Amino acid sequence: MSAQSTKRYSLLTISLHWIVALLIIAAFALGSIMTDMKISPTKLQYYSYHKWLGVTVLGLVALRLLARLLSPAPAYPDSMSQWQQKAASLTHVGLYALMFAVPLSGYFYTSAAGYPVVYLGLFELPTFIAPNPELKPILKEVHETLTTVMLVVVGLHFAAALKHHFIDKDGILQRMLPGR
Repeated sequence: MSAQSTKRYSLLTISLHWIVALLIIAAFALGSIMTDMKISPTKLQYYSYHKWLGVTVLGLVALRLLARLLSPAPAYPDSMSQWQQKAASLTHVGLYALMFAVPLSGYFYTSAAGYPVVYLGLFELPTFIAPNPELKPILKEVHETLTTVMLVVVGLHFAAALKHHFIDKDGILQRMLPGR
């Protein structure tokens, strides 16, 4: 393991990474459960929770991007090939784009469906798209497709982290683990 690979991300970056990861998992799980439910007060509450998670992810990802810009990622280990470094960089760019695009597409879909987003039940967020029955199914499909793409990219990210830890043993995973 090279000295470069042992440099860690900042505590803020590590914390935001894992908080956002857990929130995305929760939003995905809740989204999967709620869409198969029959209409009920519980289903409507789950939709609210799902929206709250999405808005929270959006805010934390904005903070995370700012933290990343102020504190760049540690260098890749010398043992990592150029193509792997490029793939990792592209994957991270893709993840950031998806972490913005998925909640925004859900927010726009909700607006086109004519429902407000009342964050944490406390205040209504502004509406950028008026109710639009023609746009609603398109935005629903966009949200679902982006969510599926995010699931695949997160799976690749997770698999790559495990590969670096168990096969390459190059310290990549330790840079992002809390408390190490």
